[in-house]
Amino acid sequence: MKLSREQVALFEADGVIHIPSAIDKDWTDELLRMSEKAMSTDGEWINDGNPGASVDRMFTRRYMWKDNSVISRFLREGPCGAIAGQAMGSSSARFYFDHLLIKEPMTVARTPWHQDIPYWPFMGSQVCSVWVALTDATIQGSAMEFVRGSHRGGKYYKPELFNDRKSHPNSWALEAKGEPVPDIEADREAFDIIGFDVAAGDAIVFSAWILHGAQGNHSKNRRRVALSTRWLGNNTIWQPKPGADPIVGEDDVNIAAGDYPSDDSNFPMFWSL
Repeated sequence: MKLSREQVALFEADGVIHIPSAIDKDWTDELLRMSEKAMSTDGEWINDGNPGASVDRMFTRRYMWKDNSVISRFLREGPCGAIAGQAMGSSSARFYFDHLLIKEPMTVARTPWHQDIPYWPFMGSQVCSVWVALTDATIQGSAMEFVRGSHRGGKYYKPELFNDRKSHPNSWALEAKGEPVPDIEADREAFDIIGFDVAAGDAIVFSAWILHGAQGNHSKNRRRVALSTRWLGNNTIWQPKPGADPIVGEDDVNIAAGDYPSDDSNFPMFWSL
């Protein structure tokens, strides 16, 4: 896939772009089947707010790519690496992790406003996500919203906990530093908020520095399913920090703090010019 100069310029200015029909139907169908299996099987790094429920359930699962043949093949054969690299203005795109995100109909829990970079052991302006819609979704059905341009200026916010409860697999984020995320919902008119209704196969590319979130799924009968893949560009450096995701840590890599993440076993390069 080739992005236009206008799309790349818009990503630089806004921190986010919507790419309709980025993924073909064969891929969305196969990834949807994979998501059903992922919801019904045990595994590590699952966050399930209401296990087994057909409504009011927020389910996420991460880091499946090494063991899941569908995701592994999608990363190698699909367009996400090329999309990410071009949007970031990078000559290459290394992969970080996959993130399956599902909200059943009538799910109250919203995805709180947050910024991704504090959760991850990296720094640099060329860190982004490619969020692929596997089902149609409106903003009211939990499609993504963003504070346009909030990736610029170097603001670094303290992570928010998702699906907060006593037993929580993301409690490591409590160790993180940073200023509190502003209460955007309390004064939405004060922020330049943009969002995108999406069709299955659409992609949203966004900077790890942009503030973003999503409403609960207010649909009465439609599940929202998305697969987000995380990407690292040329100026990314490995930077462990308090509160960063511990799944890939200092003991797992062959690079030092401040190095470009040239660790092919953990951060494979799936696209380059």
